[in-house]
Amino acid sequence: MVELDPEDVKILTLARSARARTGAAEGAAVRDTDGRTYAACTVALPSLSLSALQAAVAAAVASGAEGLEAAAVVTDAADVDAGSAAAVRDLGSGAPIFRADAGGEIQHTH
Repeated sequence: MVELDPEDVKILTLARSARARTGAAEGAAVRDTDGRTYAACTVALPSLSLSALQAAVAAAVASGAEGLEAAAVVTDAADVDAGSAAAVRDLGSGAPIFRADAGGEIQHTH
């Protein structure tokens, strides 16, 4: 089991909650450089598709975040898709991305 900082546990919990609340394919959360957190789930509309991480990054940007410290995604996927990772890297080149399963177990850190 990976030992996480309490602030990283918080975003993992938010990501799990976003996924569970909506029944979406993924839930994600990010923490900005001011310590604020943003959670989101997969958006799958006929006219708009965003991964949960992309939606969380968009929420952070829309709220004025200038950088990211960390990100977490809860997914059944074997990896974080490239577009999602790129969205996080746009605001936080060194921010870890924690990929966890539905139970909250960290499967990989990017």
